[in-house]
Amino acid sequence: MSEPYTFEIDLNGPMPTPDQFLGPYYPVQKLSDGGADMARLEGRPGQAAGEIIYVSGKVLNLRGEPCSGVQMEIWQPNAAGKYKHPHDQNPAPIDPNFDGYSTLVTDAQGGYRFRTVKPGAYPVIDDFWRPPHIHFQLTGRVNRLITQMYFPDEPLNEKDPVFKIAWLNESLVAEILPPTESEEPNSKRAIWNIVLIEG
Repeated sequence: MSEPYTFEIDLNGPMPTPDQFLGPYYPVQKLSDGGADMARLEGRPGQAAGEIIYVSGKVLNLRGEPCSGVQMEIWQPNAAGKYKHPHDQNPAPIDPNFDGYSTLVTDAQGGYRFRTVKPGAYPVIDDFWRPPHIHFQLTGRVNRLITQMYFPDEPLNEKDPVFKIAWLNESLVAEILPPTESEEPNSKRAIWNIVLIEG
């Protein structure tokens, strides 16, 4: 009989990234995979509308070790808060140059990076609006995580029950920095590390 699996958690080390619900707008139709550039899709005439952001970070485990080869699936609404999804009833317009979907794989150092536009907030019911966020689904060798990345200084964050009930919800908020010299001068960088239990 095999020994039960155990994994010790260092309470002074990184904590696992909170999970979040999949959401009603997980892509059910085949969308263009934006890969590392969701803001400019192959075969489309122009660039997506909105503020350009470069999202990057590392996927680590609880020991702080990089998790390489993690499959990442990413989806989000456009800058007006509209998903490319048949059930999205938001009256905001669809952006013909933005499908809001990407797949990536973390590199040898656990790193990932992609270019996109900052998603807009959108109405759910009555006075309930979801704040800007990006969905992530990660599949590692051991763990699978569904979560969401949020933006700092968004008034809707503290009104959003999905964000508020999350354990350590501050770890779901990206750090926003100015662009590097190689990036558009009016763009922003969103730095967000993700922690899996094992990897």
